[in-house]
Amino acid sequence: MSSKPGFFKRLKALSLPQKQLFAVALCQRMYPNYQLFAEVCEFGEPKVLDTVLNLLWQSLYDRKLKLNLELHTNKLEEVIPEPENFDVYGVYPAMDAVVALISLLSGIESKIEEDITNISKLSSATVANYIEAISDVELDDEALDDFVFAHEAMVAERELQGTLLELIEDNPDMSADFIKALRKELVSSGVSNIGISLQEA
Repeated sequence: MSSKPGFFKRLKALSLPQKQLFAVALCQRMYPNYQLFAEVCEFGEPKVLDTVLNLLWQSLYDRKLKLNLELHTNKLEEVIPEPENFDVYGVYPAMDAVVALISLLSGIESKIEEDITNISKLSSATVANYIEAISDVELDDEALDDFVFAHEAMVAERELQGTLLELIEDNPDMSADFIKALRKELVSSGVSNIGISLQEA
């Protein structure tokens, strides 16, 4: 494995459609964070995020589909929860889920590829903040960074992003069947990047 270049070097080497697929997949994984928050706090509209995700997946294999990026961005901005209005931690990963989608739409519109690849860092940051929130440890900055990096939730996040990147690298033609299968797998697993699951028992 050591012969492979670093993760972000490989991510940046992907084609623009491949980068979009990687980012959409991560946004899909962040969606349950918003969905649960919306249900518990009776705020927002998960359907807005779900609609945008469906369109983004579809746009990857249906080249004729044109997204009204400004319209969907405006709709997403209307359902961002403000942390100061809620006394629950869940507001932060919920907010991150919307911000990630807005960033992705902005990156697609401006064709700024860094905005698209940054979804990787955004997802990891959600996980890092979650670990800090649930861990009752007093550490200085450097020790806290080490603690977060070694935490099972962050290990799982890195592994998933690594697996996802490898999968996309190995399927450069990005067929409709490949994209649909990846989406189905992520949706049916129903587990978010911080381990939230809304699957019915």
